[in-house]
This record gives sequence, C-alpha cells and structure tokens, in this order.
Amino acid sequence: MKWFYLAAVGAIFLQFLLFPNPAPDWPEPSIIDLIVNDSGIPNTITGIIFRNRIYDTIFEVVVFTIAIMGCKFLLANDKPLSQVYQFSDRPSIVLARLGALISALVSIELAIRGHLSPGGGFAAGVAGGTAIGLVAITSNAEWMEGIYKRWRAALAEKLSVLLFIILAALTLLGFSLPDGEFGSLLSGGMIPIMNILVAFKVALGSWAAILLFIRYRGLF
Repeated sequence: MKWFYLAAVGAIFLQFLLFPNPAPDWPEPSIIDLIVNDSGIPNTITGIIFRNRIYDTIFEVVVFTIAIMGCKFLLANDKPLSQVYQFSDRPSIVLARLGALISALVSIELAIRGHLSPGGGFAAGVAGGTAIGLVAITSNAEWMEGIYKRWRAALAEKLSVLLFIILAALTLLGFSLPDGEFGSLLSGGMIPIMNILVAFKVALGSWAAILLFIRYRGLF
C-alpha cells in the first residue's frame, strides 16, 4: 500500500510539471469588469465582500462578535491577576509606541480608502487592534481599561455591528446610495461606510479581547 501512495504522489507531481494549468478563457466582458461596474469601485475584493457576497459578510461580522462574547464568558469565573507586568525598559516602550502609531495610521488609511486600493475593513480593524495591543503591553492595565469604559467602547462596538447589519440588509433589498464618481473617495454607495464600520468593530472587539486576556492571563 505504501508503494501505491508513493506512485500516486509521484504521478501528481509529474502532472504539475508536465501539464501546466490552462489559461482561463474569460468571456467578454470579464468577471472583474462586471464586479467593478456593479460595485462602482476599483477594488474588486471589497466589492465582492460588501456587495456580491454581503450575505456571508454579515455572518462573518456576527461570528467575530460571538467570539468576543465567548472570551468574556469563558474568563468570567477566573480570578484577575493581582499584578500585571508590562514592558518597562525605555527602548521597548519607544519601539512599541512607534509601531502603534504606524499601525494606527495604516488602519485609518485602509478604512477610509479600502474601496479604492488594496485593503478593507477587516484589514483596517486588525491594524487598529495591533496598535491597541502595542500600547497595552507598555501601559498600565487599569489605565487602558479606564479609557475603554470612559469612551464607552463596548457600546460603540455594539452600535457599529447593528448599523452594519442594517446597511447590509438595505443593500440586500436593493437600496443603495449614489455610486458617485468612479475612483473618488466618495464613491461606491454604501461600501465605504460599511468598510469603516467593519474596521471600527474589529478594532474595538480586539481591544475588548486584549483587555480580557491581559487582566486574566497577563502578557507572558
């Protein structure tokens, strides 16, 4: 049986070498042109996520929300750490804060212009969460949690999810804002708004998860 598996693997490997994948013969107009014309934005990936595949994207946002709720539920019965250790040496703090600044700027850029260039709401949210995490490892845990509560970040996260679901439902029903001028910042109808909402939700959800794990698990 072992020789059979080896022969099968060898045959598949030779097939990769001797028979290259045929070039696709797209009909005119191509599927990319159709997506661009349908969404009104040059970033076809964002057009697919927030228009052609919006039904799936709704549940992806909901799944992320459930994951954050699951973190809170699983850690609810644990005892918070009596002392949380952060990086205290100056070079680490400077590098972490610099990285946080760069990540925050990238997050804003991806959220605002994600429908025009590579990027999007999920990538922007991850960059924002990375910025928050870099600040958290060099800051006092109580201070970070105080800012989270003072800015009502938990409420803002829930409202962003609710507003995204409403806009996505309207899109599924056929309602949309004007597409605007192709390639401009205010183009693509509701897509830029949903892009920003997803980035906002992912960044705030990451913030909540970071605070929970630091409080109950520490940094190391």
